[in-house]
Amino acid sequence: MTIHAQASERRHTAPGGPDGQSPIVVRGLTKQYGELTAVDDLTFTVTPGRVTGFLGPNGAGKTTTLRMLLGLVAPTSGTATIGDRLYADLPEPTRVVGAVLEASSAHRGRTGRNHLRAACIATGLEISRADATLEMVGLMAAADRPFKGYSLGMRQRLGIASAMLGDPDVLILDEPANGLDPEGIRWMRTLLQGLASEGRTVLVSSHLLSEMQALADEVVIVAAGRLARQGSIDDIIAPLSIGAPVQVSTPQPERLAAALRSAGATVTIPNGTALRVLGIEESLIGDLAFSVGVPVHRLYTETPDLEDAFLTLTHAEAAIR
Repeated sequence: MTIHAQASERRHTAPGGPDGQSPIVVRGLTKQYGELTAVDDLTFTVTPGRVTGFLGPNGAGKTTTLRMLLGLVAPTSGTATIGDRLYADLPEPTRVVGAVLEASSAHRGRTGRNHLRAACIATGLEISRADATLEMVGLMAAADRPFKGYSLGMRQRLGIASAMLGDPDVLILDEPANGLDPEGIRWMRTLLQGLASEGRTVLVSSHLLSEMQALADEVVIVAAGRLARQGSIDDIIAPLSIGAPVQVSTPQPERLAAALRSAGATVTIPNGTALRVLGIEESLIGDLAFSVGVPVHRLYTETPDLEDAFLTLTHAEAAIR
């Protein structure tokens, strides 16, 4: 049996839910530093088999939440569990949870391979896992290069390799795309989606909203320490799509604008040829243009994205606070 097969067999008998799956469950989690409430009665669940994005503006309590989840900070109240256990109660934590809260740090003169081998020895893992995870993250060519010569992107990859040494059920990453070039970001996306497809629980904190829209199956959005919204990206964006503006490009903008206004629409002409229309559906605009003999070169609804939803939700939460 190969090392990977042995690790996979072990992973599916690790502490957690059915078949070794380990959901993350945060319930009423609160952390206060004197009069400052960094995390405020936060509740959410991260399910196995999906990539979940953990989003929020600076100071929203994301890193504090992750640190409480990993037992690095004691909560004031509430719980954060992995597979129904606190991190401190996991008998073999490196075989259940892999985490990277910042770009990997290591002895500057130690090679990437030796850094991982030392981690294997310290945690009782097979030393061959070092090369297995270097291969996984695409660092074999730099395995024997001293850490001091690693770029930030390479350090991010080494951190993920370190997190994956125990072939864990759960992966928790804080800003893993920092320092990665576009190719590296695509690689990261493919890796994390592949790990989730194997039934693992993947929680990723990031400020790169466009990348999170491409990566995540669902997101948890926090603001001012509280939950603003959790759900699939489509569900979170959907409310903003209601009544979204329609853009129309035509060589006869004034004529079409007049017809649309007669039909009750609100119309502006931002650049002289394109209309921005509110109050009437895209299909009806096309029908109306045809009926008055106005050619249309382009017609589309302005689709909101995750960034629009994020800003709307976090600003609303901040206003409440």
